[in-house]
Amino acid sequence: MSSYLRPADAGQEDPLNKISRDYRPISTHLAITPPVSVVIPAMNEAENLPYVFKTLPDWIHEVVLVDGNSTDDTVAVARELWPGVKVVSQLGKGKGDALITGFAACTGDIIVMVDADGSADGSEIVSYVSALVSGADFAKGSRFANGGGTDDMTPIRKLGNHVLCSVVNAKFGARYTDLCYGYNAFWRHCLDKIELDCTGFEVETLMNIRVVKAGLKVQEIPSHEYLRIHGASNLRAVRDGIRVLKVILAERSNRRRQQARSRRLPFRSGQGEAS
Repeated sequence: MSSYLRPADAGQEDPLNKISRDYRPISTHLAITPPVSVVIPAMNEAENLPYVFKTLPDWIHEVVLVDGNSTDDTVAVARELWPGVKVVSQLGKGKGDALITGFAACTGDIIVMVDADGSADGSEIVSYVSALVSGADFAKGSRFANGGGTDDMTPIRKLGNHVLCSVVNAKFGARYTDLCYGYNAFWRHCLDKIELDCTGFEVETLMNIRVVKAGLKVQEIPSHEYLRIHGASNLRAVRDGIRVLKVILAERSNRRRQQARSRRLPFRSGQGEAS
């Protein structure tokens, strides 16, 4: 029997053309197929959004802006800067609630978290995505990894972040160099394993802990944090530091209860035995 190549039908699309459409060229030597969603929680950030959107790469699949009941032109500015932006209204309050709302609205396979204050450089997204398509489940931004940096942390905040990071590493077996940083990326299916349920700034810490507890593969990405361009941050070092500590303690207690419960479970034999 002989084989031969069948010519394509005149009305049939060339499969190579379809494949090339599915790929998103990132640079002259790198392209990806997974669609990337960028989630930006924002409340009264109209002045900062031009700086944020200017750095976003044009190859991303979608931008999801979660509006926290802004009283300025945040939504109008976002739509002008990125005509296809998906705007989602936040019903609750807090950064954690905004991110959870945004994640639910994403349609991409990869989700990237970006702050709306201009402190994050969108051109770094390629590093996060590269880590994920290379095998990581969670790409975690770090201001203190080699190559990272920050212009926006006071000495007391640096100390607090270092102490809390050390506690998480010791208690959960992590190897983080940064804990409270909101520039991260992950495969969307990871959300099924970390079950986010907090509303405030402590959401990043909760994600970092539950990623480790779920056994997901983490890769830190050196990132530079810039100063907020306009306005004042809602972050309060002492108040939010205490909330972060409460999350750490609660997750540690939950882990101990789970370990104790697993030790109490009866051993069941007989599966696969012949009678």
